[in-house]
Amino acid sequence: MTAEDITRLAEAREWIRTELNTSVSFWLEHGMDAENGGVYTCLDRAGAVYSTDKSVWMQGRCGWTFSYLAHLYGEEAPAWLDTGKADWLAAAKSSIDFLEDHCINHDAGGRLYFTVTAEGAPLRQRRYCFSEGFYCIANAEYYGVTGSPEHLERARRAYRLVYELNNGLIEDPAGLGPKTIAATRSGYALGDPMIFLNIIGIMRRVDPAHADEYDRHARECTDRIVSFHYRPELGCTLESVNAQGEPELWYTAGRVVNPGHDIECSWFMMDEANYRGDEELHATAEDIFRLAIEAGWDEEYGGLLYFIDAKGLPPEAYEHDMKLWWPHNEIMIAASKAYRDTRDPYFLEWFFKTLDYAREHFADPEYGEWYGYLRRDGKPTMPSTKGSTFKGPFHVPRALAMTERILTEILEG
Repeated sequence: MTAEDITRLAEAREWIRTELNTSVSFWLEHGMDAENGGVYTCLDRAGAVYSTDKSVWMQGRCGWTFSYLAHLYGEEAPAWLDTGKADWLAAAKSSIDFLEDHCINHDAGGRLYFTVTAEGAPLRQRRYCFSEGFYCIANAEYYGVTGSPEHLERARRAYRLVYELNNGLIEDPAGLGPKTIAATRSGYALGDPMIFLNIIGIMRRVDPAHADEYDRHARECTDRIVSFHYRPELGCTLESVNAQGEPELWYTAGRVVNPGHDIECSWFMMDEANYRGDEELHATAEDIFRLAIEAGWDEEYGGLLYFIDAKGLPPEAYEHDMKLWWPHNEIMIAASKAYRDTRDPYFLEWFFKTLDYAREHFADPEYGEWYGYLRRDGKPTMPSTKGSTFKGPFHVPRALAMTERILTEILEG
């Protein structure tokens, strides 16, 4: 690491600290629902609520984020943060309580809804079990900070439900069934093992008594990712494969590559590789990062494309050439972790390249937080938003907090 690298990293850390402070303050000031509990995430550029319907994903993600900040920064917040543990735990508890009181479908085996009204009346159920996964990590992280046993019990219950649903061990109690007719086409999605791998890492940290179970399940996840989805012969990691774990490249859905997903997956796998001391798994995670960022980076306008096609054919998704906030957050985390672990300057340059793009296009120094959705040329869609059903206090503060800590590890040895 050169003296220039040290200077650039120190400057990056200062900017990241400022952005983390403004992001956290933005959501605490504008997002928290003091009347009904929980968090509003459909916020415009300045923080005004433009829809009062609530994302259940985001209640769980908010609960996790603010609990994680309390875990990461301890009893006394750093001087560069305007808020602290009491503020964060109050926000976390509000979202977790809202989940518990309003978002569980007790007539569907404890599955969670996807959206609810401001007051918590159910609006929509989805077949995916990500709501349950985020409920799990919110309760787990809150338990890790507070030691409240009821939250660990909730997390364990949700963990088992997600595991059983992901592995076909139970019939979905929501009764929605698969997206396609299984007799014609069925298979595996990358999102299931990669998100569950992240859930496992959080659960294992706060609940070491069940480490053997978590270790076994984590190996199942990494084996599926590497054996089924990671396709170096195609130069990519596929979002979906058939029931035999093989690619099907004659239709568009079988060729979908989501570079941001792959890069997020890569750092989940790096964390698991570091836990196991598995250098081969870490090298595979590094390669997943390389394949994704080199295929997905837009050389004309900069930034990471949202979807690409494994064979270079036209992607079906109309938003395929947009630039979304969260893939760039994932590059920040993955590139900084890979550089910390390997000291390979390749990863450091991608970190700086992405940070420069985010500073120029996503960050909003006037109102704080990041724009969520950019056109291919890097301009925010209009009217610009800071939150939506899918964007809340999660990817931005998670990336900023994690990279702030990683850069501190690197700079302070």
